Formats: sequence, structure tokens, C-alpha cells
Amino acid sequence: MAADMRLPTIRKPVSISAFDRKDLVVPGDVITSDTGFMRGHGTYVDEDKLTASVAGEVQRVDKLICVRPLKTRFNGEVGDVVVGRITEVQQKRWKVETNSRLDSVLLLSSVNLPGGEIPELRRRSAEDELTMREYLQEGDLISAEVQSVFSDGALSLHTRSLKYGKLGQGVLVQLSPSLIKRQKTHFHNLPCGASIILGNNGFVWLYPTPGQQEEEAGGFYTSLEPVNLSDREVISRLRNCLLALAAHKVLLYDTSVLYCYESSLQHQVKDILKPEVMEEIVMLTQQKLFEQEG
Repeated sequence: MAADMRLPTIRKPVSISAFDRKDLVVPGDVITSDTGFMRGHGTYVDEDKLTASVAGEVQRVDKLICVRPLKTRFNGEVGDVVVGRITEVQQKRWKVETNSRLDSVLLLSSVNLPGGEIPELRRRSAEDELTMREYLQEGDLISAEVQSVFSDGALSLHTRSLKYGKLGQGVLVQLSPSLIKRQKTHFHNLPCGASIILGNNGFVWLYPTPGQQEEEAGGFYTSLEPVNLSDREVISRLRNCLLALAAHKVLLYDTSVLYCYESSLQHQVKDILKPEVMEEIVMLTQQKLFEQEG
């Protein structure tokens, strides 16, 4: 049996005082004793003091204070970008696993079917309903947007834009939704040669940056061409960088992922997840982020 043995090495001293987080709390921590604030989710009042009831990040919106849990299921909002897996094909709808408490729903009327017609004018016929498995079947991965939220908390998705639809060859990384930073766009073509979809639900999709895509495919075009070795190595490195950042609770967005990728280039892909290498890479990433913000 192969064993991985490592000798002690001199580690670079890195100051972490600049990265102390004062907005992180654990249950029982007093957030504020000011009675002018309103109590939000994840808080309770104890002896006129607003106290945290969950471990997470304190968020203030005007006079409302709430605590966003660091580890939780995905609570979707309208407009959120999600990556999900088809779990069931039902009548005029697909059930999708999106890391939320209930399976999400993708209606047949909410997808951009192949054919090239304007989606809003494309009538869904009985033939479309019979051929639903030709578009999406159990196990397929998709990118979609939250269209609405049902009264029971389940999400209704849509893939009407050409940037959404069935995903082809790539790697899925499942992380905590609280680590994904909300941005205007969650689709990024990184300069290292790979692309990334940062789903608000914690599912991150890594794939080779595509060339020209046929618009007639309606979001269901998936390339089955073999991925070359250099692209596979870049995707594997990005995957390990995501796991390293997530292990140290660093917010994930295009800049942090790219800085982490650049910091990891001096190490082999397989070494990135070693504890001491992971810590060094994450520290360098945090320093770059701090310098950029400063």
C-alpha cells in the first residue's frame, strides 16, 4: 500500500491579523445592546441584548440585524443562478436537485426548446411532452435561474436564456451556499483557459472554455469532444483550489478563485490538498485580496 510521507519544512511566516473577522458569531454571542435595532433571522433578545442563535455572519440592512448561517441548505430567491441535477421526469415538468430543502421544479413551458423559434412563441405540444427525455433525463446537469418561489418554499426554475441549459463535460464541486458571493454575473471565463459557473446554491461547475455555440441548439447543445490533457489539468487545479478555499471559509467569486489558482502554480495539482500547502495557498490568496481591497 502506497504511503505519503513528508519531512518537516520551514514555513513562511504570514500575518493573519488583517484577516480577523469581527462579523462572525457563534450561538450566545451578543451582537448589540442597542435597542434601536430590529431582530431578524438567527437572533433572539436576551435581557435587552440582541444575541445570535446560530453560527454565522452578521448582516445589517438599515435597522434590521440577522445572522446568515455558515452551513445551511439553499434558500433561493428570484434571479438566483443555480446548478442542479435532474432527479425525475414528470408530466410537463422535471424535478431538479438544487441543494435546497425541497426539489426544485423546471416546467416544460420554462425551457428554451431546440428549433430556433422565439421561446415565448413556441407552443408546447403533446409531442414535446412525449420527447421530454430527449431534452433532459435523470442524471443530467443543468444551469438555470430561479423564476419564482412556491408557497411551500420549492423553487420554480427556467432556462429561457441561451446561457442556461444542459451542461456537457466538466467537473461538479458541491460546496456550502453561504460561501458563494452574490454578484451581477455568476458565469466567468477565466484567463487560465477554463470557465466556471458559481451557482448560488453551492454547486460549482468547471468546464473547458467553449468555442462558438450553435444558437439553434436552444441551450441543449453539449460537446462530447475529448478534453485535452492541459484543459483537464487546469480544471483539476481549479477544483482543488475551490476545496482549499472552502475548507478555510473564504468567499468564492471570480477574483478569489483566480488568485488562488495563481498562488497554487508553484505546487503540483495533487499536492494542493495537503494541509500545509492548502494553508499556504489560502494565506497568499487572502493577502492578494486584502491588498486589492486596500
